[in-house]
Amino acid sequence: MSSDPDSAAEQFEGADDALIEPVVATGRLTPGLHLVATPIGNMRDITQRALDTLRIADLVACEDTRHSGMLLKHHDIRARLISLNEHNEAHRIPQLLEHMRQGGSVALISDAGMPTVSDPGQRLVGAMVAAGLHVEGIPGPSAVITALAASGLPTTPFYFGGFLPHKKGARATVLTAALQRDCTSIFFESPYRLVDTLAILAEAAPEHRVVVARELTKKFEEFKRGPASILLSHYQTKTPKGEITLLIAPVDPPKWLTW
Repeated sequence: MSSDPDSAAEQFEGADDALIEPVVATGRLTPGLHLVATPIGNMRDITQRALDTLRIADLVACEDTRHSGMLLKHHDIRARLISLNEHNEAHRIPQLLEHMRQGGSVALISDAGMPTVSDPGQRLVGAMVAAGLHVEGIPGPSAVITALAASGLPTTPFYFGGFLPHKKGARATVLTAALQRDCTSIFFESPYRLVDTLAILAEAAPEHRVVVARELTKKFEEFKRGPASILLSHYQTKTPKGEITLLIAPVDPPKWLTW
């Protein structure tokens, strides 16, 4: 999961869009694109396979080279990092495809979690598939699955809507649909809009069960569960901070759901 798209736009303004200098394919990794899941908070939450892939890939494409550089340094990995984000992905695709056509390997990571899921990389994967090139997923941490599993809400099926819209009207439309859905709905939300979002839910359905999962896997991880009106009151008096995953119960929850 990336940060809020608004802040991401500021973060990457003026990011490096330069052409990639020619890179010789080392042949140490299967040619193609390797999607590598990275920690969503706790640096230790990364698989050995992910570390091995990052260590031997020709290139590591990431949202923010500074952020990912800290992760690699923590694990004593030296890699050639290049930026790939929503602002330069279109530029990067032809360059990366050419490298992989020549037998090269690229590991794609996001700031946190699985690449392409509310993160850059979808267009690159689509271009790889269209070109008949190899794409491989290396699983690991996911804010969506972690929040869902520990939420206490029904886990299958579920709906994931990514980041909620910034504009209140559009957000209200999305939330109204979630309240009427027959499965658990999951969204990412900014801490700066959480109170407004809970207010929309509380006005529409004050007793509807909601879960706020905050700072997952980090020192101050928190799950708040309860009716929308109660969670609204809580966060009106305690300013929310950190990365937030919001879960909304199905319209007709199962009988075993008693909290």
